[in-house]
Amino acid sequence: MQIAFYLSGLVAILATLRVVTGTHPVHALLYLIVSLIAVAMVFFALGAPFAGALEIIVYAGAIMVLFVFVVMMLNLGESAVEQERAWLQPRAWMGPAILTAVLLVVMVVTLASGDYDGTISGETLTAKMVGISLFGPYLVIVELAAMLLLAALVAASHLGRSEAHDEADLARERQRELNDQASAASTSETSNPTREARRDAQEGKA
Repeated sequence: MQIAFYLSGLVAILATLRVVTGTHPVHALLYLIVSLIAVAMVFFALGAPFAGALEIIVYAGAIMVLFVFVVMMLNLGESAVEQERAWLQPRAWMGPAILTAVLLVVMVVTLASGDYDGTISGETLTAKMVGISLFGPYLVIVELAAMLLLAALVAASHLGRSEAHDEADLARERQRELNDQASAASTSETSNPTREARRDAQEGKA
Protein backbone atom coordinates (compact mmCIF):
# COMPACT_ATOMS: atom_id res chain seq x y z
CA MET A 1 0.00 0.00 0.00
CA GLN A 2 2.99 2.33 0.45
CA ILE A 3 3.71 2.23 -3.30
CA ALA A 4 0.07 2.99 -4.13
CA PHE A 5 0.05 5.86 -1.62
CA TYR A 6 3.18 7.55 -2.97
CA LEU A 7 2.28 7.03 -6.63
CA SER A 8 -1.23 8.40 -6.07
CA GLY A 9 0.17 11.39 -4.23
CA LEU A 10 2.63 12.09 -7.06
CA VAL A 11 -0.13 11.86 -9.67
CA ALA A 12 -2.32 14.19 -7.59
CA ILE A 13 0.46 16.79 -7.32
CA LEU A 14 1.32 16.69 -11.04
CA ALA A 15 -2.33 16.85 -12.10
CA THR A 16 -2.98 19.77 -9.74
CA LEU A 17 -0.01 21.64 -11.21
CA ARG A 18 -1.49 21.15 -14.67
CA VAL A 19 -4.82 22.48 -13.40
CA VAL A 20 -3.14 25.66 -12.17
CA THR A 21 -0.84 26.16 -15.16
CA GLY A 22 -3.29 25.13 -17.90
CA THR A 23 -4.84 27.84 -20.05
CA HIS A 24 -7.73 25.91 -21.60
CA PRO A 25 -10.66 25.48 -19.15
CA VAL A 26 -11.74 22.05 -20.44
CA HIS A 27 -8.21 20.66 -20.17
CA ALA A 28 -7.95 22.07 -16.64
CA LEU A 29 -11.19 20.32 -15.70
CA LEU A 30 -9.91 17.01 -17.03
CA TYR A 31 -6.71 17.31 -15.00
CA LEU A 32 -8.78 18.24 -11.95
CA ILE A 33 -10.78 15.03 -12.33
CA VAL A 34 -7.52 13.08 -12.47
CA SER A 35 -6.32 14.88 -9.34
CA LEU A 36 -9.51 14.06 -7.44
CA ILE A 37 -9.31 10.40 -8.44
CA ALA A 38 -5.70 10.31 -7.27
CA VAL A 39 -6.74 11.79 -3.91
CA ALA A 40 -9.40 9.07 -3.68
CA MET A 41 -6.66 6.48 -4.23
CA VAL A 42 -4.72 8.08 -1.37
CA PHE A 43 -7.75 7.61 0.88
CA PHE A 44 -8.02 3.97 -0.19
CA ALA A 45 -4.33 3.44 0.58
CA LEU A 46 -4.77 4.99 4.03
CA GLY A 47 -7.60 2.60 4.88
CA ALA A 48 -10.54 4.96 4.36
CA PRO A 49 -12.59 3.42 1.52
CA PHE A 50 -15.72 5.38 2.40
CA ALA A 51 -13.92 8.72 2.06
CA GLY A 52 -12.38 7.53 -1.22
CA ALA A 53 -15.78 6.51 -2.59
CA LEU A 54 -17.24 9.88 -1.62
CA GLU A 55 -14.30 11.61 -3.31
CA ILE A 56 -15.07 9.81 -6.58
CA ILE A 57 -18.88 9.94 -6.45
CA VAL A 58 -19.37 13.48 -5.12
CA TYR A 59 -16.33 15.46 -6.27
CA ALA A 60 -15.01 13.65 -9.36
CA GLY A 61 -18.57 12.82 -10.41
CA ALA A 62 -21.36 15.24 -9.54
CA ILE A 63 -19.42 18.46 -8.88
CA MET A 64 -17.18 18.07 -11.92
CA VAL A 65 -20.25 17.56 -14.12
CA LEU A 66 -21.53 20.89 -12.80
CA PHE A 67 -18.19 22.50 -13.65
CA VAL A 68 -18.39 21.14 -17.19
CA PHE A 69 -21.93 22.49 -17.56
CA VAL A 70 -20.80 25.92 -16.33
CA VAL A 71 -17.94 25.98 -18.85
CA MET A 72 -20.34 24.99 -21.61
CA MET A 73 -22.86 27.66 -20.61
CA LEU A 74 -20.22 30.40 -20.41
CA ASN A 75 -18.93 29.44 -23.87
CA LEU A 76 -15.37 30.52 -23.11
CA GLY A 77 -13.26 31.22 -26.17
CA GLU A 78 -9.89 32.67 -27.07
CA SER A 79 -10.44 35.66 -24.77
CA ALA A 80 -10.53 33.35 -21.74
CA VAL A 81 -7.32 31.65 -22.89
CA GLU A 82 -5.58 35.02 -23.24
CA GLN A 83 -6.79 36.02 -19.79
CA GLU A 84 -5.44 32.80 -18.29
CA ARG A 85 -2.08 33.42 -19.96
CA ALA A 86 -2.01 36.91 -18.48
CA TRP A 87 -2.72 35.46 -15.02
CA LEU A 88 0.17 33.01 -15.39
CA GLN A 89 2.78 35.73 -15.48
CA PRO A 90 5.57 35.36 -12.87
CA ARG A 91 4.31 38.30 -10.84
CA ALA A 92 1.00 36.47 -10.35
CA TRP A 93 2.22 33.04 -9.24
CA MET A 94 5.50 33.94 -7.53
CA GLY A 95 3.86 34.73 -4.17
CA PRO A 96 1.77 31.54 -3.91
CA ALA A 97 4.79 29.49 -5.07
CA ILE A 98 6.98 30.91 -2.29
CA LEU A 99 4.32 30.24 0.36
CA THR A 100 3.85 26.69 -0.93
CA ALA A 101 7.61 26.11 -0.79
CA VAL A 102 7.65 27.31 2.83
CA LEU A 103 4.87 24.87 3.73
CA LEU A 104 6.74 22.07 1.94
CA VAL A 105 9.91 22.79 3.92
CA VAL A 106 7.94 22.82 7.19
CA MET A 107 6.31 19.48 6.33
CA VAL A 108 9.63 17.86 5.36
CA VAL A 109 11.34 19.09 8.55
CA THR A 110 8.43 17.89 10.68
CA LEU A 111 8.46 14.43 9.12
CA ALA A 112 12.25 14.18 9.34
CA SER A 113 12.42 15.19 13.01
CA GLY A 114 9.42 13.15 14.15
CA ASP A 115 8.96 9.50 14.96
CA TYR A 116 7.92 8.44 11.49
CA ASP A 117 9.17 5.20 9.93
CA GLY A 118 7.61 5.71 6.47
CA THR A 119 5.06 2.91 6.77
CA ILE A 120 1.27 3.10 6.63
CA SER A 121 -0.56 1.38 9.47
CA GLY A 122 -3.98 1.54 11.07
CA GLU A 123 -7.40 -0.08 10.90
CA THR A 124 -9.88 0.37 8.08
CA LEU A 125 -12.35 3.22 8.62
CA THR A 126 -15.78 1.95 7.59
CA ALA A 127 -18.89 3.95 6.73
CA LYS A 128 -20.50 2.99 10.05
CA MET A 129 -17.60 4.45 12.00
CA VAL A 130 -17.78 7.65 9.94
CA GLY A 131 -21.51 7.99 10.61
CA ILE A 132 -21.07 7.38 14.34
CA SER A 133 -18.35 10.04 14.48
CA LEU A 134 -20.25 12.61 12.42
CA PHE A 135 -23.58 12.25 14.21
CA GLY A 136 -22.03 11.63 17.61
CA PRO A 137 -19.37 13.92 19.06
CA TYR A 138 -19.19 16.06 15.88
CA LEU A 139 -22.94 16.62 15.46
CA VAL A 140 -22.79 20.36 16.19
CA ILE A 141 -19.97 20.87 13.68
CA VAL A 142 -21.91 18.96 11.00
CA GLU A 143 -25.01 21.08 11.61
CA LEU A 144 -23.00 24.31 11.45
CA ALA A 145 -21.36 23.19 8.20
CA ALA A 146 -24.80 22.36 6.75
CA MET A 147 -26.13 25.81 7.70
CA LEU A 148 -23.04 27.46 6.17
CA LEU A 149 -23.45 25.52 2.92
CA LEU A 150 -27.17 26.41 2.81
CA ALA A 151 -26.34 30.10 3.26
CA ALA A 152 -23.74 29.89 0.49
CA LEU A 153 -26.29 28.20 -1.80
CA VAL A 154 -28.91 30.90 -1.14
CA ALA A 155 -26.34 33.68 -1.68
CA ALA A 156 -25.11 32.11 -4.95
CA SER A 157 -28.68 31.74 -6.19
CA HIS A 158 -29.51 35.35 -5.32
CA LEU A 159 -26.36 36.75 -6.94
CA GLY A 160 -26.82 34.64 -10.05
CA ARG A 161 -30.45 35.67 -10.37
CA SER A 162 -29.65 39.38 -9.97
CA GLU A 163 -26.89 39.14 -12.60
CA ALA A 164 -29.27 37.31 -14.92
CA HIS A 165 -31.86 40.09 -14.48
CA ASP A 166 -29.23 42.75 -15.17
CA GLU A 167 -28.13 40.96 -18.34
CA ALA A 168 -31.76 40.61 -19.42
CA ASP A 169 -32.33 44.35 -18.89
CA LEU A 170 -29.23 45.17 -20.92
CA ALA A 171 -30.38 42.85 -23.69
CA ARG A 172 -33.81 44.56 -23.73
CA GLU A 173 -32.21 48.01 -23.91
CA ARG A 174 -29.94 46.93 -26.77
CA GLN A 175 -32.89 45.41 -28.62
CA ARG A 176 -34.89 48.61 -28.11
CA GLU A 177 -32.01 50.70 -29.46
CA LEU A 178 -31.71 48.44 -32.49
CA ASN A 179 -35.44 48.71 -33.13
CA ASP A 180 -35.29 52.49 -32.85
CA GLN A 181 -32.37 52.63 -35.28
CA ALA A 182 -34.16 50.34 -37.71
CA SER A 183 -37.36 52.41 -37.55
CA ALA A 184 -35.39 55.63 -38.03
CA ALA A 185 -33.62 54.16 -41.05
CA SER A 186 -36.89 52.98 -42.59
CA THR A 187 -38.44 56.41 -42.01
CA SER A 188 -35.54 58.16 -43.71
CA GLU A 189 -35.74 55.76 -46.67
CA THR A 190 -39.46 56.40 -47.14
CA SER A 191 -39.03 60.17 -46.83
CA ASN A 192 -36.25 60.37 -49.46
CA PRO A 193 -38.42 59.25 -52.45
CA THR A 194 -41.11 61.73 -51.40
CA ARG A 195 -38.60 64.57 -51.41
CA GLU A 196 -37.24 63.50 -54.77
CA ALA A 197 -40.77 63.35 -56.22
CA ARG A 198 -41.49 66.86 -54.96
CA ARG A 199 -38.21 68.09 -56.43
CA ASP A 200 -39.01 66.52 -59.81
CA ALA A 201 -42.47 68.07 -59.79
CA GLN A 202 -41.07 71.49 -59.05
CA GLU A 203 -38.50 71.14 -61.86
CA GLY A 204 -41.24 70.04 -64.29
CA LYS A 205 -43.34 73.06 -63.45
CA ALA A 206 -40.36 75.28 -63.97
